[in-house]
Amino acid sequence: MTARAKKRATIPKAKLEEMIETATVDCYNESEQATGWFTALEDNVALPFETTVLEVPVHVHRFDLTEREEIVAICVRGKSKQAVPILELPLPSPRPAGTEWIEAYRIWSSGSW
Repeated sequence: MTARAKKRATIPKAKLEEMIETATVDCYNESEQATGWFTALEDNVALPFETTVLEVPVHVHRFDLTEREEIVAICVRGKSKQAVPILELPLPSPRPAGTEWIEAYRIWSSGSW
């Protein structure tokens, strides 16, 4: 089983389709889809949560949508902040509530659903 297939297997297809529909309803272009996913992540992922980026523990405090319409997680450690693309953000185990929305976004953005 490929890595993509394993990711897809964590969310049942019907649930994945429902999540994609929720995030992209009434979106007519890529810009609106990015905003839809950003809103879905903000509404559904429990923040803050802790994860590890480059072997350093960080707290994900919020999401942001860049001018290039890339969704990023704002990671904080002490006084330092770093934006990490949501597609590259390592998710902790156990997963915080709502992080299945991050998985759904990753599967949707890969076009492999």
